[in-house]
Amino acid sequence: MVLFLFLTHLGIGIVFTLALVSREAGVKFFRFNAGLAAVLIGLALALRPSSAEGAVVSGPALVPLLVAETAIVWYWATVGRAMAALRPVLVAVALGGGLVSLIMQAIAVSADRALPMQVLTIASLLSSAALLGGASTAMILGHWYLILPSLQVSHLQAIVKVHIASLLVRIVVVVAAVLVGIAMWQPGMGPSFRYYITSVAGIFFWQRVLFGLAGPVLLSYLTWETAKIRSTQSATGILYVDFFTVVVGEVLAQYLLLATRVPV
Repeated sequence: MVLFLFLTHLGIGIVFTLALVSREAGVKFFRFNAGLAAVLIGLALALRPSSAEGAVVSGPALVPLLVAETAIVWYWATVGRAMAALRPVLVAVALGGGLVSLIMQAIAVSADRALPMQVLTIASLLSSAALLGGASTAMILGHWYLILPSLQVSHLQAIVKVHIASLLVRIVVVVAAVLVGIAMWQPGMGPSFRYYITSVAGIFFWQRVLFGLAGPVLLSYLTWETAKIRSTQSATGILYVDFFTVVVGEVLAQYLLLATRVPV
C-alpha cells in the first residue's frame, strides 16, 4: 500500500508540473516527463494491493486514476507529433483524474476519523504529490541544461520557486496534522500520538521530519542561491540530493499515515 500511494503521488505530481514549465524546454522534455509519469502511475496500478485490503484501491479512487493514466499516455504519444490543440486538454484531464483519485484515497484512509483529520488527510495527499512532482521536475529540468545550454536560467528558477512553495505548504500541513493528532486524543482511544512520537517507535516520525522536511528546506535554499548565480550544474547536483530526501520523507509519511492514521 505504501508503494502504491508513493508511486501514485509522484506520477500525479509530475503531471501537475507539466503545466508549469515553459515550452522552451522542448518537446523531448515534455515527452520524457509525460512518459515518466505514465510509467509511475502504470506501476502503481500494476502493483496495487487487492481491493480487499481497503477502499484506497477500490472503484472511487481507482477509476479516476485510470482516467489520468489514459490521458497522460495519450499526451505522451502525441506530444510533438500531432493534435497540438488537444494536448492542454489531455493534461487537464490527467490532472483532474489524479486530483480526484488523491481525494478519494484520502477519504478512504480517514473515513472513520473526525472531519478535521479528514480535511488534513486530503491536504496531506495533495501537498505530497505537489512536493514530489516539483522536486522531480526541478531535478530533471536542471539536468536538461546539459541538453539545451541556451535555455534561460529563469525557467529553472521558476520551478525551484514552485518546489519551495510546495515544501512550505507541506510543512504547514504536517505541523497542523501533528497538533490536531495530539489535541484529538481522548482517554480510551489507546496510545496517544504524543506518546508515539516521544517513544522509540517515533523514530520513523523524526526520520520523516529530518529527511523529508528539514533536509529539503536547506537543499532547496542552496538550489535557489546557486540558480540565482546561474550555476545550473551546481543547482542540479543539489537537486539530485534534494529529490532523494523528499522521496525518503514521503515514503515514511505514507507509512506513518497507514500506521498511525495521522497524515504527517
